[in-house]
Amino acid sequence: MESMTYLLDGFGSALSWWNLLYCLIGVTVGMFIGVMPGLGPVSGTAILIPLTFGMDPISAIIMLSGIYYGAMYGGTITSVLINTPGEAASVITCIDGHQMARQGKAGTALGVAAIGSFIGGTISIIGLTFVAPILASFALSFGPPEFFTLMLMGLMMLVGLMGKSVIRGLIAATFGLLLSLIGMDPISGEIRFSFGIVNLIDGLDFVAVAMGLFGISEILLNAEQKMSHEKPAKVTRLLPEKGEWSPTFKSIGRGTIIGFIVGLIPGANAVIASLLSYSVERKIAKNPSRFGKGAIEGVAGPETANNACSGSALIPLFTLGIPSSPTVAVLFGAFMMHGLTPGPALFQNNPDFIWAVIASLFIGNVILLIMNLPMARVWAKIALIPYKLLFPIILLLSFIGAYSINNSLWDVAVMLFFGLVGYFMKKLDIPLAVIVLTFVLGPQIESSLLQSLALSDGSMFIFFERPISAALLVFIFIVLLATIFTSLKNKRGGLVSDVEL
Repeated sequence: MESMTYLLDGFGSALSWWNLLYCLIGVTVGMFIGVMPGLGPVSGTAILIPLTFGMDPISAIIMLSGIYYGAMYGGTITSVLINTPGEAASVITCIDGHQMARQGKAGTALGVAAIGSFIGGTISIIGLTFVAPILASFALSFGPPEFFTLMLMGLMMLVGLMGKSVIRGLIAATFGLLLSLIGMDPISGEIRFSFGIVNLIDGLDFVAVAMGLFGISEILLNAEQKMSHEKPAKVTRLLPEKGEWSPTFKSIGRGTIIGFIVGLIPGANAVIASLLSYSVERKIAKNPSRFGKGAIEGVAGPETANNACSGSALIPLFTLGIPSSPTVAVLFGAFMMHGLTPGPALFQNNPDFIWAVIASLFIGNVILLIMNLPMARVWAKIALIPYKLLFPIILLLSFIGAYSINNSLWDVAVMLFFGLVGYFMKKLDIPLAVIVLTFVLGPQIESSLLQSLALSDGSMFIFFERPISAALLVFIFIVLLATIFTSLKNKRGGLVSDVEL
């Protein structure tokens, strides 16, 4: 009941004309980013963070959050109409969504996706409203040992973002952790890895690094490719036929549950949620052969899971200070930039801020539903803007944004350097998401570890003596054993297959 009182106060702030304006700007920019192939929510959010400098923290995070989930909506439109996913989580939607469009059901596919996204997103935000305060209250009892083991569990979950090669994933994780060590030691005050460069004493600026890794690298990659688009499919009927409502709502229900659960797992992301939802829909279908040929469940389930995951992914961020995906890690950096530390104390120290942001998520979902249905063809045409016109504008915004971080060319140089690093790492298939997450979590892991050792006079037994940290360590150990066992089993199965062949 207390949550509802705080939420009503949050609506009072979120419904002010200036915050409504920033919410509208955020979701509109997010939609634009979502429909533009090659950008995506991570790149778009990273590039636009500098625009929030000097803004009120509530308005700034409302706008950036709008960009985050607006991009999730936007990627669906181009997936259905021109078979081009605007962002990674919408790749699954191409499979059946575009087939529906070719059958003259583009409007139905977009309508189902919009309805599912709205329901999944809204339910996940309701979950955020009631689950987050409880989890935050529980987390207030955490000390440095508990936070260290929790961050360790977050690192372990990075396996899900490592892609096909664990070796490349480990290289990325190590690189991210090394970047987080640059600058002043949080306990002793010693300067590390600065190489005599004064600008490195305070470490690398997260915004400049993120803009380079995601924004500049994407510009370089897309600039070397020739993109061709087909003509957008015609949008007519927006709602399913009478017999399609039942399977659609069942898929939406399953997608909501899957997306919400996946979003709570550090290291997971909306791509995993969409893929899991599609796999479940295909397995339980009476006629799986329909999938890939325009099955409405293949659009409803993944799209719902995608947006449900986006909402629930904010729960670990708001309550524990753990970013569960690359985009949320960028939002984490935005929080820090505005003097706010995500974690259990956020609900106690900044209730006005956090509840206004949560209320804005509800408002943003309604705005996106209204924007999605009648304007689908308009958004699809925006995706056809030539890259030779678009990317110079993005590049100019990136330079201005990087310079405005500290009014220094140093940050522009950092952005360009990590843009080149990101470009070559993408060429080598090294996952950038892992770098960003370890870079963000690194300082917290180090501080928690050093504080724990200071409390125990250097003894590692402190992590086993405290019940919560001990339970988390046991969980980590079990998951690691299960991962190793599964890996060995799959490898043995592969060897047997080779012998049989």
